[in-house]
Amino acid sequence: MDDRVRQQATKLVEWCVEVEPGDTVTIIANEAAKELVTALHAELGDRGAEPVTVYATMDVSVGLSGEPMRAFLQHHDDEFTSPSHLLALLEESDAVIGIRSDTNTNVLSDVSEETKQRRAEAMAPFMDVLTEKEQVCGTQHPTQAWAQRAGMSLPEYEDFVYGAMLRDWAAVEEKQESLRERLESASEARITGPETDITMSLDGMHAVSDIGERNFPGGEVFTAPVVDSVEGEIWFDKPSMVQGHEVEDVRLTVKDGTIVEYSAGKNEETLESVLSTDEGASRIGELGVGMNEGIDRFTRNMLFDEKMDGTVHLAIGRAYHWTVGEDREQNQSAVHVDLLKDMSEGRIELDGEVVQEDGEFVWE
Repeated sequence: MDDRVRQQATKLVEWCVEVEPGDTVTIIANEAAKELVTALHAELGDRGAEPVTVYATMDVSVGLSGEPMRAFLQHHDDEFTSPSHLLALLEESDAVIGIRSDTNTNVLSDVSEETKQRRAEAMAPFMDVLTEKEQVCGTQHPTQAWAQRAGMSLPEYEDFVYGAMLRDWAAVEEKQESLRERLESASEARITGPETDITMSLDGMHAVSDIGERNFPGGEVFTAPVVDSVEGEIWFDKPSMVQGHEVEDVRLTVKDGTIVEYSAGKNEETLESVLSTDEGASRIGELGVGMNEGIDRFTRNMLFDEKMDGTVHLAIGRAYHWTVGEDREQNQSAVHVDLLKDMSEGRIELDGEVVQEDGEFVWE
């Protein structure tokens, strides 16, 4: 076993979910992640915790995916219901670790958009549990499929993945605190750049520094806009994987917090399907700024891409409850889809003050 796999397992149970003796831990992973699952079982055994592994792949669009789920979705013609047995398992778990380890990243590409949309709606309670539970972390195990999507050999991709993960996270936290403090105290944010000029109120909202505790690797600072405050236009010049499809060249026009116009250069029908999922899917639920210096290239994997240094992302759909102030409305939706923008030619302003220009923070 690559020693970096053991190091990742140690980080997951010590730093990300902080497992204690007697904890019950659910691991969601497919067979391609066998090495990491084995390393996690060893770590959990050392700590006196009790693991249960569910063999599937985490997918933010539909909850779970993989070849068995593809077969189920293709043959299921009735209405979907929330799987109460899975909900019960997650609710009773002290910690949940989800591992991306697909052997085919397009496994659901031939499932209809309407089916995936209905499945996402039924899985909303599942996503609620994962969002609200404190000890939850999603991570990555390198596979040939993810390496191929990133345009790398598997050994090169492994070096990239572990380079982004095996960092001094206490030092990362210290670095990111400057931006977190500024976002926390800001009343308004403005993002400008090519074909982009968009503003949003952050008044009363909270900023969070992602240091790998819920996503591993971490490396971003994020918040949520006041629901009806987003105004303007934005062009996302990086593709995003949405429901198994690559959506590219996305342009959004937002008025009074609602997306009123949209287009995509590739797979626009997928974007349309997501936006029509429910009322909250046509609103912005997150503003995030990437700060992980170990992520220096685009890999078509949002777990890494949204943390790439010199980028910003907005998410359409659900806002995370920990970014929403007590007297503020939380945007609710069955979906949370990140859209990514390169800021090498752009600005981030907070209350009229430039904090980042052309991908560089003013204090660096």
